[in-house]
This record gives sequence, C-alpha cells and structure tokens, in this order.
Amino acid sequence: MRLNEWICVLCLVFFGAGVNAQTPVFPSKPVRIVVPFPPGGGIDLLVRAMAIELSGKWGHPIVIDNRGGASGNIGAEIVAKSATDGYTLLASVNQIFTTNRHLFKTLPFDPEKSFVPVTVMVQSDQYLIAHPSVPANSLRELVALAKREPGKLTYGSYGNGSQPQLAYETLKKREGIDLLHVPYKGIAPLIAAVAAGEVMIATGSPSVAGELLRGGRLKALAIGGKRRSTQFPDVPTTTEQGFPYMQVSIWYGLFAPAGTPTPIVEKIGDDVRALLRNAAFAEKHVTGRGLDVVANSSRDAATLIKEESVLMAEMIRAASVQQE
Repeated sequence: MRLNEWICVLCLVFFGAGVNAQTPVFPSKPVRIVVPFPPGGGIDLLVRAMAIELSGKWGHPIVIDNRGGASGNIGAEIVAKSATDGYTLLASVNQIFTTNRHLFKTLPFDPEKSFVPVTVMVQSDQYLIAHPSVPANSLRELVALAKREPGKLTYGSYGNGSQPQLAYETLKKREGIDLLHVPYKGIAPLIAAVAAGEVMIATGSPSVAGELLRGGRLKALAIGGKRRSTQFPDVPTTTEQGFPYMQVSIWYGLFAPAGTPTPIVEKIGDDVRALLRNAAFAEKHVTGRGLDVVANSSRDAATLIKEESVLMAEMIRAASVQQE
C-alpha cells in the first residue's frame, strides 16, 4: 500500500474514533423535564408517571421541574436557553407552540427555531364543565342562561389566549352573550376553582376533571370534539348540540432545545413512544384517564404544530383576543 493510501486509512480511523468520542451513551446522568405549569395538571401527572418508568430504563433519575407562569413562557424559556445535550427537556401543551406566538408581541424564545420536537405524546378532547349550582345541564342551556342573565356567568382560564379563554370568547362572539373572564395560573388551580364555585364554567380534560365529574363536584355540559367519550358516553358533543365551531382539544408534547444531537432526540423519542404504546402503561395513565396515545415522530410533530398554528391564528382573530 502506498504512503498516501496509508494516510487516508489512518485519517478515517482517527476521524471515526473522534465521532464516537463525541457521541456518548445517553443518558449518563439525571435528566430534568421542565413542566411550565403548576403541579397537578394532566401533563404533570403523565410526565411524572413516565419519569418513574424511564428512570428505571435509563438507570438515572428524572427530575420534574414545575415552572409555571406567563402562559407557559417562563418554563419554555428555561429549556430554550439550556444546554443542547438532551438533559433538559420541555413537556408542554400545544398552547406554547401554536397559540402564544399570536398572543404576545414578543417572546423570549422562537416557537419554531428554539426547540426540536421529540414527539407529541397524547391528545384529548376537552369537556366544557360547570359547577353543579349552575342552572344549565348542556351547552345549549348555558347559552340560553347567559342570554337571560348577561354578565353574571364567570368562566375561568389559565391565562390570556389559553384554550378555555379562546373557546368561551368564541362562544361569546358567535352567540352574542356576555361572560366574565377570570384567569388562573394553571389548569389544576382552575379546575379546583370551578369545583369550589369560585368560577362557574371552564374546560378540562378527562385526566384532570374526570374524578370530580364522577364524584358530582363538577358537571359536564358538552365534550368539545366530534365524538362522545367512552368514559362519559351520556355527555353530548358540541357538534350534536349545534355548536360545531367549538372543537376544543389539547395535546401534550415533549421538546428538546434546538441543536440537540439527532441521535439523542431519536433515543429519547424511541423510548417515550415505546412506553406510551405499552398496553399496561397506556391503560393506567393514558387511555384509562380519557387520553389518546399519539406518539408520533419528530417530523410529524413539527408538521402538526405548523398546521395548528395557522388555525389558532384564525381562532384568535375571531375571538378578538388582544396581544399582550
């Protein structure tokens, strides 16, 4: 072999060793998952259950870090500015990526450029819920009540542009009714407020509101989707009641800071998807709580975000929600 051929072989050997040295086994230390909402919400409960299983598989602890505030922007900013090594992740609802960009004049991160989607984990149609004292047992009856008593009904949300606000502001505009908005700092405080009678109506997922609905501390006026829930089959959809524009759903996604190496993103995604598709885990923590497994690819998650962002912009304009 000629000298120049030996040099080429040696370069390939050393280059390959360098690549391997730069791609360590993941994880080799604890992983932090930032949840940008207070503890107790549906996404918080799911991620905590996942953390138990994944920490056993990975051999390292997974720390759940709740950083609520500013419609989720505080927690998202923390992850956006974290090291791009896969050890700090964001577990988020769709609002941060599809809605906040249309609600805030400036954001401390770029919803598209600051993150790489790992996967959309689960999704769920939302219930339109009420305190038992509200003299309406359906969405149709609620609208009639609001017309008889304008300005007396209060609805709760978890911030400007959050799903409950957009849903009820759209309802107000389309039906010509008057509802008073009361914001809270997260979904868990909001659901507790409705159950306590602090506000009269809101929206909530089966995973958060289900037990309170079964216990009679809340009642469901409708489910904001195109099909009835298997958990509460007697609750009619918004479409059945004559409000087809009230399509209210939510999804939970997992994200890494932009620049995180693709092999690490794929490793995390593969393990998360496998867990969500595990029948025993899904029955206990997903489908058993009224959620549907999505577990899609990073590319499909990115496509979903772009498409939904366009729809949310239209909904925000229709509801006349002002930018902050």
